[in-house]
Amino acid sequence: MNIGGSRLSRLWKNFAQSHKDYRQLQKEFEARMRDQRRSEALAAGGMRAWFERLPPPLHFLTGVSVFLFCYSILWTAAHFLLRAVGRLLPMPGTLREYLTLILTFFLFGLSIVIIRYLFRPEARAMQLVNALTDAMSRMGKGDFNVNVEVNPRYAGQYYEVVKNFKQMAADLGQIEDMRQQFVANVSHEIQSPLTSIKGFAQALKSDRLSETQRKHYLDIIEAESERLSRLSDNLLKLTTLESKRPPYQPRTYKLDKQLRQVVLAAEPQWQAKRLELDIRLSECELEADEELLRQVWVNLLHNAIKFTPEGGVLGLSLAVTGGSAVVHVEDTGPGVPPEHLPRLFERFYKADKSRNRAAGGSGLGLSIVQRIVQMHHGEVSIANRLVAGTRVTVELPLSQSGSQP
Repeated sequence: MNIGGSRLSRLWKNFAQSHKDYRQLQKEFEARMRDQRRSEALAAGGMRAWFERLPPPLHFLTGVSVFLFCYSILWTAAHFLLRAVGRLLPMPGTLREYLTLILTFFLFGLSIVIIRYLFRPEARAMQLVNALTDAMSRMGKGDFNVNVEVNPRYAGQYYEVVKNFKQMAADLGQIEDMRQQFVANVSHEIQSPLTSIKGFAQALKSDRLSETQRKHYLDIIEAESERLSRLSDNLLKLTTLESKRPPYQPRTYKLDKQLRQVVLAAEPQWQAKRLELDIRLSECELEADEELLRQVWVNLLHNAIKFTPEGGVLGLSLAVTGGSAVVHVEDTGPGVPPEHLPRLFERFYKADKSRNRAAGGSGLGLSIVQRIVQMHHGEVSIANRLVAGTRVTVELPLSQSGSQP
């Protein structure tokens, strides 16, 4: 019992001390808030700021002085107004004094109503809240083209809220535009091979086709089916990479060995075009997700082979600079117009749509490359070479210790 009593006593003391600390913190917080409001009022200027600068004992005297000053002005106005009326409608002096007093208080009350209507902050705050509510309602219906107008002078602490809200609406509008563009691009990319497959499948029903024509049509159907399969596979890869928890398993391996393996795996493609290889690989150990980076090198190498003319030169180099591995993939193709370079990593963006379609491109390869490189906290860029073709540069940190994608 004694043990229980002492324990209860300690708990009560701790509670009392916690409550005391809480009250002290609450008082300090309220004091800081009063100081902050006073500072904001002083910065804004005006009668209220001047009034709050006075010591509390003078508040009553100041209020009485202001009341008497306003009353004298309004009484003078009422006196001269009734004096002018008295010239048209004669009235006893006592009646005119009573009417002057009544008119003075009426004007005083009317002035207070007008001043509160024009300058009261809660009215402006309520208007602002109503405007924000209406804007959010429109955004909920899919209309992100909202604009809440606010004067920084009168918005006060709500100005930052409105500013951030407008920025959020603009960002959501941009995301919605990107989503619609993405859906349109996917629909177009899927529709194109489906149209070809349907057209040539109908043509195969004809009995007048020769065996050569029939084989040619079947080859086209097979190629378009493979293109559709690649598009689906790339969409799935990109969706997985952009998820909240993408697959990411870094380990240390030899990057130069991986690049040689990718070049050897693509030998049928570059030999078919009789390309000359310029390979310069320094020894390099890299901590990264080996399988993800393999997709990067495969995509970049196949792009370089795709756009390098027959008999051209394909370049691949690896160097270690500081704490980074720098890989260059070069081709001697026609290059890319400068105005298209900044947009090459966008989904489905094609600098030359007809050439990409003929080569079987989906417009997602470079987007996948960029996302994987970003997951490894690296950078990727594309530039035209001085002579001919393009150079893709990938820079990756040698270590991913403590990093998350």
